[in-house]
Parts: sequence; C-alpha cells; structure tokens
Amino acid sequence: MAAQITQEEMEEMREAFSKIDVDSNGYISTNELNDLFKAANLPLPGYRIREIIQNLMATGDLNNDGQISFDEFINVVHGLKSTEVAKTFRKAINKKEGICAVGGTSQQSCAGTQHSYSEEEKYAFVNWINKALEKDPDCQHVLPMDPNSDDLFSAVGDGLVLCKMINLSVPDTIDERTINKKKLTPFTIQENLNLALNSSSAIGCHVVNIGAEDLKEGKPHLVLGLLWQVIKIGLFADIEISRNEALIALLREGESLEDLMKLSPEELLLRWANYHLENAGVGKINNFTSDIKDSKAYYHLLNQIAPKGDDEGIPPIAIDMSGLREKEDLKRAECMLDQADRLGCRQFVTATDVVRGNPKLNLAFIANLFNKYPALHKPENQDIDWSSIEGETREERTFRNWINSLGVNPRVNHLYGDLADALVIFQLYEKIKVPVDWRRVNNPPYPKLGGNMKKLENCNYAIELGKNQAKFSLVGIAGQDLNAGNRTLTLALLWQLMRRYTLNILEDIGDGQKVNDDIIVHWVNETLAKAGKGTSISGFKDGQITTSKPVLDLIDAIQPGSIRYDILKFEDLSDEEKLNNAKYAISMARKIGARVYALPEDLVEVKPKMVMTVFACLMARGMKRV
Repeated sequence: MAAQITQEEMEEMREAFSKIDVDSNGYISTNELNDLFKAANLPLPGYRIREIIQNLMATGDLNNDGQISFDEFINVVHGLKSTEVAKTFRKAINKKEGICAVGGTSQQSCAGTQHSYSEEEKYAFVNWINKALEKDPDCQHVLPMDPNSDDLFSAVGDGLVLCKMINLSVPDTIDERTINKKKLTPFTIQENLNLALNSSSAIGCHVVNIGAEDLKEGKPHLVLGLLWQVIKIGLFADIEISRNEALIALLREGESLEDLMKLSPEELLLRWANYHLENAGVGKINNFTSDIKDSKAYYHLLNQIAPKGDDEGIPPIAIDMSGLREKEDLKRAECMLDQADRLGCRQFVTATDVVRGNPKLNLAFIANLFNKYPALHKPENQDIDWSSIEGETREERTFRNWINSLGVNPRVNHLYGDLADALVIFQLYEKIKVPVDWRRVNNPPYPKLGGNMKKLENCNYAIELGKNQAKFSLVGIAGQDLNAGNRTLTLALLWQLMRRYTLNILEDIGDGQKVNDDIIVHWVNETLAKAGKGTSISGFKDGQITTSKPVLDLIDAIQPGSIRYDILKFEDLSDEEKLNNAKYAISMARKIGARVYALPEDLVEVKPKMVMTVFACLMARGMKRV
C-alpha cells in the first residue's frame, strides 16, 4: 500500500477525513462517505459509493454501527487507485485553493513527485513566530518575516528559530548555552538543526523522515509539518486538568472526574466553547470547521470570555456585536476578527480561513483564546476528590513523548486512558519488530454493552505478545492491569518496550550483535579511556552520574572539543549546579546527534532506567562515526 499511496497523499486524505469526522471520534458514517471522497478530491458517482458500502458489508469490514475508520477508507482508496484515479487525485490536489506544489524532496523521491503545502498555514505560522520572537535578540537576522513570501523556509535553515520555538512551547527543553548563535558555519548550523530535531522528538513530535538537510533546504511541507507540531504542543500545554483545575467547571451532570480527565485537548476545547455558548443562550457547535464558518459562534464566545472588569486590575473590554448583522460571511468574519484583535487574539486565522473552516488554524485560534481568556472558575463546594487529580510524573511524560515521537495513531494525550484498549501498544510492538496478528485485534468504535470486554481482550493479547514473542518479564502483569490503567504495571511494560526499541537501534548499527547493559557500560568506559578522560562508570546507578561529568566527558570523547568545560562546575555542587550541568549535558547529547528522551533531572537523581537510555543513545551516536 505504501508504494502506491504516498505519504503526502496519506496526509491529505487524513486532513480530508478530519473535515468530515466532525466529532473527532475516528469514524464517519456510510452516509458521509460521498462527502469524504469529495473532500479528498476523489469524487465518485453515487452508484460507485453504494457498491463500496455493499462490498464493505459483504466482507465484514464495516462494523455493526455502519461506521468507517480512516484505515478502512485508505484500504478502499488503495483498491480504487488505478492509474486513472491516481492521476485524478494528483491533478485535483494541485488545483486546491491555497495549496502550493513543490518538487520532490528526498533522494527516494522519483522524478516529478509533488508535495503540497498550505499557503494559509505558512501565513499563520509566520505571523505567530514574528510575534512570539519579536524581542529575541538572537533572531533579529531573520525577523520579521514577510508572510506573503517564502521567508519562513529560509529562516529556519540555521536552526535558531526552531530551537527558540521549541523552548517557547516547552520551556527549558533546550539549554540556551548549547545553541550556536554567531558566526554560523555549515558545521554549526548542522549542530543547531540536530539539536532542534532531537529536541522536537523529545517533546513528542514525530520527526521520522525529516532530516537536517530537509530543514536547511527549507522544504516547505516538512517545515510546516514540524512547526505545526511544535506550536500545537505549546498551545495545548495547559489544556489539562492537572495543570488547570478550573477546567472542572466543564464537568457535566452525572459525569465523573475520571470521564473529564480522559478527554483530549481538542475535546476539552470544544466543551469549553460550548460551555460559554450555552451561557450565552445560543446553540452549541460540534466542530471547529463547518459549524464556525458563519463566525456567529465565535462572536458569542468572544463576548462571553472578554474581561468584564470583575477581576482586580483587569480593565473591561467590550465586544461590539454589531458585526453579526453583516449579511456576507466574509465581512462578518472580518468584523469578528477585529473584535478578537481587541483581546489581543487575532492570531492564526484570516477571515477566509474562518469561512473555509480550515481545521488546523481554527483549532489553533480557539486554543489561543482559551490560553488567554479561559473565563472559568474552579468550582467551590462541590463533592470533588481533588486528591485524585494527579499531575503527570517525569517518567510518564518521557514515555508519552517517546510514544508520540514514533507517530502512533491516535496520539497519546493521557498515558493510561489512551492505552486501555492496547491499540497503541500493538503499534509499539511493531516498532520493536514483534509481529502483531491484527485479525485478533478489536478496533473501535466499541459497543456500549461489552465494549470494555473487547478492550480487555486486546490487553490480554498485548500481554501474551510480551511474554511469548518479545520475551519480556511480565510476571504478575495481566491484561486487566493494562486495561484498568495500573500505573506501576503499565509503566513496567512501557519500560521494556522503550528499552527494546533503544537496544534494537544499537543492534541495527552493530550488524545484529546482541547488546545488554554490560556491553553498553564496557563501551562507555573504553571510549572514555581512549579519549584520555579520567571518568568511568560502574553501572547506571553510579553516584558520580549526578554531576553529569561522565556524560559530558563521553560527549566530548565522541565529538572532541564540543564541551565547554569553562562554563561548568564539578566540585562541591549544589542541587542547582547539578541540574545546570545536566541540562547542558542532555542538550549537548542531542546537539551531536543522539536522540535522547531522558530529562536533566534523571541524571541528577541517577534514575538508572533513563540513565541507561542516555548512554545507549550516545553509544549509537558514537558507533556511527566514520
């Protein structure tokens, strides 16, 4: 299938699917299949649509609710994709409004390959970056960018803008001391781009098939794809109950706190918008695409969240609602955005983006509104078990980011709830070369009665694969533990998956030679000794790792002269100084090309599991030396 449907076509079809899948549950009804083919620029006659539905029913590929998943849609397209259909598809893609086409972008691309990108997204991202970095002294050589030009694609070429945007989305991801800022050369630019890519991966971006050369050359669809991931992670950072308890105001009658905590950021944003629309006495919306095209919902939302002067020190901002009377959608949208500008929130969308219902940009617009003016208050005197609201631990965040960086579908927002049906676990097994019999897997939507039993069957199969195929140590772990979200036992499985993934990389580099902890420790010490370093480690629990010196020495051994020892301290260290060293070490590891997921605190506290991954990733980088 991959040979016949390109990644670009796959992304375009996924975007088309999301436009029709208005409630974002991953499925569309058979009644919407015709609309989906139109959105994907593959219009088919009515009789052909009916034949497809009948075939799905006959082969049992259509679930009992008569719904179609994205994968099922792709299988249909794959079956249809004759030469004539393929030509129609590509021709239609190149004619889409707001879409530009550029030539092939990799050595694997055949002659004439086209990659499309959105002018609207470029325009929105440029304006967002200009505003976000306007006072950053290190970016003045490329800012402000002209959103109507291709400035963006050249501006990201030295890695500086990308590094800065990553730190804006997830503060302190990159140690500023490791960014090359002045007198940039091809080598130091390559380092910046390595740092940006590996740091993107560490915060959960999917960067497979994106290389430093792609960014240096400013390949539009790859640049925009990476930027969207980074920006989205930043926009969604606080749309989580453990970080914003006021979100509990969105709890519905008869709903448990656990139910609310399972919602994705997109679902919480939709509920937040409807909460305010309900208070305004107007109809709810089901999506941020077709339901917002007339701007009326946006108008009422702005009016609800605008400061009323109740909070001390915040002056009131009145929203002029007269624009609602505009008869033309485009003029009404422009008037609405003028009001959003009064709140300092005219970002991401133009009036045209609103009227067209651009899914990405309208989602970003709403997220920015929420972040600036949530207009929610933590409920008082409600029977809520506040102790049950636990924030994500560092270990959990590391695992979640690692999982998302591998491009699993759907994206994992809440580690335990999103693993409860094991579908993501099965994808991870395939990443570590453990074959999955997908015929044994139950796929959503799950029936209301017995739905959890289907999920439990998946979890039982996931544990079976771990024991029999992967040969994991899963003593005392059952499918029920995964299904119920048992923290300790779920993390035990995830650790073994991550460990195997890391060791597989080493084995691939070493022509299949098996690797274990002792081999990694031996390689580390041998490399340090050959470089004349005075450090060594006895294992991944070695107390001196808390200073980060063995890690820093190993980085300098792999890439001599890379570590600035003059800015570091190793004697009589305070906790702050240890953390200072660790932040530098983790960023430097990423800068020389090691895809490290561990956090600085893991080194300071000498967490052996995460310490192992740091040394293993550095070993992989060291073994790649020519």
